Parts: sequence; structure tokens; C-alpha cells
Amino acid sequence: MKLRKRRKLVKALDILDQPIRFNPFLFSRSFLLWALLGLIGGAIAGVYWIVLEFLTHKISIFQGWEVIPVMAICGLLAGLVIHFIGDPGEIHLIVNNIRFNKGKLDPKNNPSMIISSLLCVASGGSLGPEAPLVQVTGSTGTWLGKVFRLKGEDLRSMSIAGMASGFTALFGAPLGGSLFSLEILHHKHAVEYYKAIIPALVASCFSYLVFAIIIQLGLGATWNVAAYEYAGVFDFGYAVLFAMAATAIGWGFILCTKILKNLFNKRSLPIYIKTLIGGVILGVISYYFPITRYFGHEEINELLAEDFALKALIAILIFKVLAISITVTSGWRGGFIIPLFFVGATLGLIIHQIFPETNLTLTIVSCMAGINACVTRTPMSTTILLASLTGFTYFIPILFASLTGYFLAPKIPFIGSQIEKETD
Repeated sequence: MKLRKRRKLVKALDILDQPIRFNPFLFSRSFLLWALLGLIGGAIAGVYWIVLEFLTHKISIFQGWEVIPVMAICGLLAGLVIHFIGDPGEIHLIVNNIRFNKGKLDPKNNPSMIISSLLCVASGGSLGPEAPLVQVTGSTGTWLGKVFRLKGEDLRSMSIAGMASGFTALFGAPLGGSLFSLEILHHKHAVEYYKAIIPALVASCFSYLVFAIIIQLGLGATWNVAAYEYAGVFDFGYAVLFAMAATAIGWGFILCTKILKNLFNKRSLPIYIKTLIGGVILGVISYYFPITRYFGHEEINELLAEDFALKALIAILIFKVLAISITVTSGWRGGFIIPLFFVGATLGLIIHQIFPETNLTLTIVSCMAGINACVTRTPMSTTILLASLTGFTYFIPILFASLTGYFLAPKIPFIGSQIEKETD
């Protein structure tokens, strides 16, 4: 013990003997590197979004029965791209590489991810562009880190910061995007990456700035929900109840996905045959329920604006869950966060029609928070994202709903479940 104390004292004296270097700012080489990554990530996201909107506009001219062959062809083309150029993998691969491959995300399959996801999202698949952007910008962070010879946690932080920049650009919430890039790596291990929070925040801010300039994005809520007025502490209880209902739908979605995944994996079919089958089924669903087509970014506002009957809302809910599950399991590429928000909004409208005395805005936002937190296990970022996207200024009810979905989620997580089984 005495020897240890002496060593500590010697080290302390050595530090005192060192010359004092005056540095009034926390500006550093690292900050500039994070900022550069954010600028690149925002540019990538901006170009991706412009191309996506162009393709969506061109493909959307096909209506009625035409959506069936169009979505089938787009599914086939996406499958052929994956088959011949390379399989970009899914979010499970990102989680695996961040946790067990020293944070390295391989950019070699980015062309396959970009092309296949553009075809899938633009043609009307029930998956959004967030997952492709996260993968592409995250691997860009790895590439930039290697260029500047970063190693260990510094390289891992660059990958995570890249992921955050892509996610933030789409959702327009730097804090929410930064937290999401940590939470999505799974709650048991998120604490390991606390060093990446500042790099993620810096990259997210610069990414958002560039993305906003490129697509002329303004500040404000994305989805037009009515202003919420706090009615008392019972609102927290209502938020929990609504989130419990949304969590039940989340369980149903996970179960539906597992059943369909087993069906698609029963026979060893080429990826382009799976995506073709998925495209046909999605086309049929879109033909009968046009509002279920696409990932929901604009469709949520359409859902909120139109006065759907209760039976129609129930049908939309069921077939949207089915559409997301088919899109995920048939090999189509994209992310399911915004589609889950669409499902939550639909459930909120159903509950409000059954119980008209409930606050509509509280019901919708609580259901959106509950189902997303249940499936993705991201209660903190879900709360912040929804506050930004809906203009819901009271964080606490959303947090209650998000935590309800998180704690009532299945034991085996939907994201990274296979990795979790292998490492437990």
C-alpha cells in the first residue's frame, strides 16, 4: 500500500513539473474531423434524398392495378443488384461490427445498399431511408477515421458519429439522432460508447446544416398534430395505457416478422426471387390500401387529415403491419422507424374513435412512442425524435410512453436478436 501511494505521489509531482500549455478553447483536430464527417454525411444524405424524391415522383405515376407489376419489377431489380453487386446486410451487421469488429463498418457494399434501397423505398416499400443512410454514413466515418489513422475507441467513435450524421439528416433532430446511434447498438452495451456522444453531436449538427441547405429544409414539426394541452397528472397514466396498447401491436409485428421470415427461409431461394415475391404481395396490398404504400413520411399527415372510418383504420393498421413485415423479411432494404410511427398514429386514431373523450394528440404520440420503443429499444431517442417531429413540447408524457414500450418489450430484441443469441 505504501509503495502504491509513493508511485501516485511521484506521478502527481511529475504532472506539476510539466510546463503549462495555455489553450483557451476545446477546439482541436478531433473537432475538425467530426465536423468534416458531419459535412460529408449531410452531403451524402442530401444527394440521396434528392435522388429518392426524383425516383419516387417518376414511379408514383403508376396507380391502380399498375402498382402490382411495378413493385414486382422494382423488387426483382433490387434483388438482382444485391445478388450481383453484393449483399449490404441489415442493421444487425452494423450492430455486430460496432460491438465486435472494433467499430469498423465496411464501405465496399455501399453501392449495393444505395441502389437497392432507392429502388425499394421509391417504389413504395414499407421501409424508409434511415437504415441505408445510417449504414452508408457510418462506413464513411470508418473510412475517414482510417485515412487519419485513428484506432481503437477513436475509430469506433468516428463510425458512430457517421451513423448519427445520417440519421440526424433525415429526422432533423441532432440530439435525437446522436442518442439513437448509441441506443440502437443495444441497451446492454450502450454505456460502453459514452465517449462517442460528443463526436456524434458535432457530426450531427454539421450534417443537419448541410442537409437543410441542400433540400431547403425549414425548422418546425414534420407531422401536423394538434397542439397538446396538459390536463393533469392523469395524462401520464393515459400515456402509459396507450403505450401498453401500442406495445401489444409491437409484439404482434415482431411475431408476424418471425413467422414470415421462417416462411421465406424454408426454401433456399435466390434473393431476387424473394424480393420479387415480396414486391408482388406489397403491390397487392398497395392496390387495395393505397395509404399503406411508401414508408409513411408524408402518409402520416394524410392519415391525420382525412376522416377515416373505424373499420378502415383497423384494416389500414393490420395491412400496414403486414406490409412492413413482408418488406423486412423478403429482402427489401430500408428502415422501419417511420413506418412504425405510422402504425402508432393509426392505432392512436383507432383508440380515439373508440374513446372520443381521450386527448387525440396525447393518444397518437403515446402510441407512436410505445411501439417504436418496444421494437427498437430506444426510449431516450424516441422521446426526443417525437418531440421534434410532432411539435409535442411536453417531454414527460412521451417519456412515460417510451419507457412503457421499452420495459414491456420482448426479452429477445428485434434488432440484433441473432447476435444476442450467439453472444449470450
